[in-house]
Amino acid sequence: MSKRLVAMGDSFTEGVGDDDPAAPNGVRGWADRVAEQLAAREPDFRYANLAIRGKLLPQVLGEQLEPGLALDPDLVSLYAGGNDLMRPKVDIDALLVAYETAVARIRATGARLILFTGVDGVEDPLFRTIRGRVAIYNELVRGIAARHDALLVDLWSMRQLCDRRFWAPDRLHLNALGHTEVAIEVLRVLGVEHPLTSPEPAPREVLSPAARRSQNLQWAREHALPWVRRRVKGESSGDAMAPKRPTLEPFGSASLPR
Repeated sequence: MSKRLVAMGDSFTEGVGDDDPAAPNGVRGWADRVAEQLAAREPDFRYANLAIRGKLLPQVLGEQLEPGLALDPDLVSLYAGGNDLMRPKVDIDALLVAYETAVARIRATGARLILFTGVDGVEDPLFRTIRGRVAIYNELVRGIAARHDALLVDLWSMRQLCDRRFWAPDRLHLNALGHTEVAIEVLRVLGVEHPLTSPEPAPREVLSPAARRSQNLQWAREHALPWVRRRVKGESSGDAMAPKRPTLEPFGSASLPR
């Protein structure tokens, strides 16, 4: 059983979309849920989460890799690249060369490593435009995981995540239902028994064409345009953010934010 988990990455690992005002950075997420289950089985368990929203793959590796390894983890989760794939231009092969170098660095410490593929965005107009990029990224990640004996959580194969009811209103991040699904899959890959159950989403909302257009316009004003403005300015939603759990600390029912 793992005693020291360090999670690295971007908004996916930070937990954005799974709002919890009582939690650090105001979000919970799949990694916190996994940490809670591991802590319930290991009294000496400690957990750190260095992930920060908006980070590109080179930033995740440059800012989190060595500080994370300095914590001497025996289990690491790493996901990065999703924000890069959404840029107008991206060299996926070059990104994954750097990614594999980081994977080799982590595995050389003896720590177990969890990697992730990207989600299939087939049901969303925005994500569907980069579906081919994500598929290429995923194949490269699968090869890296195989070469370095890393555990792989295949989000692409989790077809329930194609259902937009598992996503936050910004359409970019999983909501609490989606993060719970990911936590369940991570625990399955780790071989850890747990009491978590797959959540049942609310019934699908049936909208008229006019109502759907209105909803899309509201989404564009509240989420899409601010995202575009930040990209034009070279800014990120995580520029003023600090890691939610920068050091290894106990994480159990007594310390779990609610």
